[in-house]
Amino acid sequence: MKFKTDENLPLEAALSLREAGFACETVSDEGLSGAPDKTIAARIQEEGRILVTLDLDFSNIQAYPPNHYVGIVVLRPKAQDKATVVAYVHKLITVLHERIPAGELWIVQRDRIRFRQAG
Repeated sequence: MKFKTDENLPLEAALSLREAGFACETVSDEGLSGAPDKTIAARIQEEGRILVTLDLDFSNIQAYPPNHYVGIVVLRPKAQDKATVVAYVHKLITVLHERIPAGELWIVQRDRIRFRQAG
C-alpha cells in the first residue's frame, strides 16, 4: 500500500508508516504545502495513494467520495500533539494488517475506527 501524509501530520507519522513496511510520501516533501485540498486530492488519485490527514474537509463524502480514491484516512485525536498523532497512526497500522481502505473513508478515533463508503 502507498500512502501520502498531509502537511498537518508530523514527519514521524510518515516514518511510522515506512517502518511498518508501507510506501509513504509527504505533502511537504513534494512541495505541496499550502496547496488546496482539491490539489492534494487530485495528486493522491493520480499516484494511487491513500491520504492520511487531520483535515476534516476530507471526511465530507460529497466533496471527496471514497470510491473515487484508493482510500482516505482522517485522524480525529482530541489533542494534536506529536505523540498523540503518532499513536493514532500506530493504531491505523495495526488495522492495516487486517483490512485495506480500498475506496473507503476511515475515521480513526480514540476508541474505534469508523469505515465509510460512498452512498
